[in-house]
Order: sequence, then C-alpha cells, then structure tokens
Amino acid sequence: MQTSTLVTAIASGTERRLRRVLGLGALLAVAVGLVVSQGVMVMMLQGAGYAGLGFILPLSLAYLLALSYACSFSELALMVPRAGGLSSYTEVALGHFPAILATFSGYVVVAMFALSAELLLLDLIVDKLYPGVFPPMSVAFGVLALFTLLNLVGIDIFARLQIAMSVVMVIVLLILGVAAIVSGSSQGQLSSVAAGGWNPMGAGVLTLTAMAVWGFVGAEFVCPLVEETKKPERNIPRAMLIGLTVIFATIGLYCLGALFLLPAETLRSDALPHYLFATTMFGKSGEIFLVIAAVTATCSTLNTSLAAIPRMLYGMACNGQAFPAFKRLSTRTRTPWVAVLFVAAITGLPIALMGQNAAAINLLLAAALAWLLAYIIVHLDVIALRFRYPHAVRPFRTPFYPLPQLFGIAGMVYAIWHAAPTPESAGQIFGIAGAVLAVVSLIAIAWIKWVMRKPLLVPEPLQTTHPNG
Repeated sequence: MQTSTLVTAIASGTERRLRRVLGLGALLAVAVGLVVSQGVMVMMLQGAGYAGLGFILPLSLAYLLALSYACSFSELALMVPRAGGLSSYTEVALGHFPAILATFSGYVVVAMFALSAELLLLDLIVDKLYPGVFPPMSVAFGVLALFTLLNLVGIDIFARLQIAMSVVMVIVLLILGVAAIVSGSSQGQLSSVAAGGWNPMGAGVLTLTAMAVWGFVGAEFVCPLVEETKKPERNIPRAMLIGLTVIFATIGLYCLGALFLLPAETLRSDALPHYLFATTMFGKSGEIFLVIAAVTATCSTLNTSLAAIPRMLYGMACNGQAFPAFKRLSTRTRTPWVAVLFVAAITGLPIALMGQNAAAINLLLAAALAWLLAYIIVHLDVIALRFRYPHAVRPFRTPFYPLPQLFGIAGMVYAIWHAAPTPESAGQIFGIAGAVLAVVSLIAIAWIKWVMRKPLLVPEPLQTTHPNG
C-alpha cells in the first residue's frame, strides 16, 4: 500500500522529488564519459593490434549494436520515465524477477568491479609515472572519496564536472590519434600500415566484435537521470546517439594513430599500450597526456556511475524492489545520499580486499557478461511492450522495429559466446559469471516472494505518466 501511494503521488505531480537541471550537454558528457575508460583505451588498442586496419569492421559492427540498444533504451526511458531505469521498464514488460536480476547483475555488480578496476589502474599509472610519491592505494581511495563527496553535494555540480572531464578526455585522445596519423603519414608509414592486412594474427575479424563491443557499453546511463533532465523526449535519445557517434570517431582515430606509430605485435602484447602510445608520440611530455587521459577517463566513469546507479537504486526502492533506505533524499540537494554512499562502499570493498591482485580483472570480465545480458533483456522489454501495449504513447519509437532489437539480441549473444579472451580462461570467467547470476537470482527470488509478496514473472500495469508530472 505504501509503494502504491507513493507511485500515485509521484504520477500526479503532487510530490516533486528530483530537480530538472540536466541539458543535452550534461547528458552527452555522461554518455561519452562513462563509456571511454582506461580499460576501453587498452582493449581497443589490443584489438587494433590483432586486426590492423581490419579492426574497423568489428568496430563498425559494435557501433551498430550500440545504436540498437540506444534505440531500445530511448523508447523505454520515455515510455516509462522513471529513475529506476531498466528495473522500471522490465517490471512492466517481463515482471519483477528479470527486473531485479537485470539491474543488480548488469549494473550494480558490474559497476562494483569495473569502478574498482578503473581506480586500481589509475593508481598503477600514477605510481609508474611518479614512483614512491603516493602511498599504495591512496590515489584510488582519494579519488573515490572526492567524487563521492561531490555527488553528495548535488546533481548540478556533477553535471559541470562531467562536461569538463569528458571534453578534455576526448580532446586528448583525438590529439594523440591525429598527431600520430600526421606524423606517420609524413614518414611514409601509410603503405606499411595498409600492408599489415586485415587480420595479421589469423583470428576471425568478426570474433573481434566481442572485444570491440566493450568500447560502446554504458551510454544508457543517461536514462536513470530522466527525472532530472530538461526536455527528456529530445535530449535522452540525442545524447546516446550523438555520444556513441563521437565515441566511434574518437576510438577509430585513436586506434588508427596507434597503428601508424607502433607495430601491431606491440599493441596486442603490451600490458599498457596507451602508455606506450603516448610516450612514443610525445616522448617524456607524453606522460602528461597520459596522466590527463587516465585521470579524466577514470574520474568521468566514476562520476557517472556515482550519479546514475544510486538513482537506479532510488527508483527500485520506490517500486519496492530494494531497501527503503535507498529512497532517502538529502533535504537541500535532493540527492539519494544513502544510495550514493552504498555504491561508493561496494566500489571500495574490492580495492580494500584484493589491492592490486590481478584476479580483479577476471572478476570484471566475468561480471561484464551480465551487462550484455541486461542489453538482451532491454530489447526483449521493447518487444514485449510493443505486443502488450501497441497503442501506448511513445515519444520515441525505434526506427525499423523490430529489426534493431533482433539484431541487438543476436549480436549480444554472439559477444557473450566469445567473451573469453583465451580458451583457457573461458571456464573460470563463465564460472564466476554463473555464480554471480545465481547469487543475484536467489536474492531476487527471496525478496520478491517474502518481502514484496508478488509473483516473479507477472508484469506490473503500465503507467505512462511522467513521475514529475
């Protein structure tokens, strides 16, 4: 009864809970800033090392897959405009169990390891460039504490920081890529790059789509900010579509520049190819570029996650799918402070427990499989709601429906199947992913049955009225 009353109050516009302060620029910065991380920088250069110029094919296919999920998220976010994001869409399309499973396994658990890995990588880069200056893990925990505090201050502070960091990050990557292309062209490297072939290692180019797709996951983090977005029917789709296009162009030039400058063998074998790229291009001063790129990439990813994931938890709490404490908003800034502190805590936990243990990377790869599962579920949400509510108001409709959804589902299944980087690691990675999904499933079943007291797979009625009126 309490949840039903709250939803009714929100839908009627009598209780405005979140403030609309985010425009297209802030959302575009979220889409770009979350996706482009240090991990992406490394993986894209390794992909270019494996396929040479042929990497443009899997990169293009991954871009098309990303556009498909952007269309599905845009349609759902504007049809069910709630801060819960994927959980809100899925509960009215497929039921509470897939809603909780998709959100927690695909975002909360993944972010827990992804953010930890990003912070650890930043700590390693800073220690490599300035050995002994900072105590171990002090950079990681310091950055985490800083951005937790800034996100508690308010969403408008977040927006200004995100725009600045995303712009700087993209500019630095473009400078690296373009400078390397110009330098390589002047030294006659074009013919040698072209002679590198489309697949020098003999691996199937299409198989590398599984690697390339990681360069485009996360643009949908703009959707949980829908209740704080000005003109969401225009800005939500544009932010994702423009952001993914900017990412495609930036990664393409970045990888091409690296191929002009470094041998493919070096790109695919070096543990920190982005460090080698920057220092080879600009010498000692390249370290400055690397620090700027690393800091802005990690901080923008962290900043976005600390803004979006707490709002997912806030929306889930309003729907009765998570602890009621996540509904608490600060009196002055109207931010979900309990949820922000929770996300910060689960981010710091792996760092405290494992430190620089390389097993964290395996955990990240395993948990990331659930992210692709979440994308499959969002495509199924669109199909289910089109079937159940064919005449519902949809401010954004997926072009050429259902082809993008079917293409997206097939592509994500393919990426999951080829997610393991080596056959030897497949058992461990899929084993960990299975364990994560099993634990989340058991918790979701117990919560729905004994706390919510609702059926697992019966969808909730669709409410299309915007929560903020």
